[in-house]
Amino acid sequence: MSARDHIAAGFGWREHPGDGPVLVALHGIGSEARAFDPLAAALPGWRMIAWEVPGYGPTEALPIDWPTARDYAAALKAFLDARGLDRVHLLGHSLGTLIGAAFAKDHPDRVATLTLASCAQGGGAAPGHLPEKQAARLDDLQRLGASEFARTRAPRLVFQPETHPDLVAKVNAAMAKIKLPGYAQAVRMLASGNLSADCAALAVPTVVVVGAEDVVTPPEQSNAAHAALPDAHRGALTLIPGAGHALHQQAPAALAEAILDHAAKGVTP
Repeated sequence: MSARDHIAAGFGWREHPGDGPVLVALHGIGSEARAFDPLAAALPGWRMIAWEVPGYGPTEALPIDWPTARDYAAALKAFLDARGLDRVHLLGHSLGTLIGAAFAKDHPDRVATLTLASCAQGGGAAPGHLPEKQAARLDDLQRLGASEFARTRAPRLVFQPETHPDLVAKVNAAMAKIKLPGYAQAVRMLASGNLSADCAALAVPTVVVVGAEDVVTPPEQSNAAHAALPDAHRGALTLIPGAGHALHQQAPAALAEAILDHAAKGVTP
């Protein structure tokens, strides 16, 4: 069966059916659930549920102007509860790493394994304060409009974009769908997030995967998240050569291999 898009109770998601393990995937700040299609193809038999983050696609925005990662994690819990999913493998990409870590921190019994890909560290700012770098994102979106905003940013997510025009086009198409207030809420959450602090409090088996050529969230950010994990729950740190920030689209087989290995071990060494 092919993937299907769903909408229910204010949530949107894209589901790839399968009889195997359940993987819930959380996309990044300029992306969408459909971006995980290549990864799903590399995980035959798995049931993948790619969640549209609040304020993206048909998922309703959060009822708060300055949400934290914990607010997104609470929405994820409500989504999983509504789907009857008690325990899942969880994958966060970029902004989704902040959501995934916050959820696993608050609900370790609900997470079989956690995979953090292309880690976004977050700015650690107090809610209500938007640092210059994050403020520039919103200024650019409002000044350029979503289509031009995406055109200027999408190539940076792909390693050697000039040789991967089809992939750049897909990244661009997803980013061009961003809208307010969802994107603004995500930017504010990114500004206040602190991935390493949440990683330090995790009690679930966790691995970190990053593209060696990632210039959006460079490997140093993923290294810091991995180093913060408690020894008892720290799994592998995988650096994937020839891949940029859009890791799940540029190197889906390598990311799938890391997820499969992690799931097979069940616990960290």
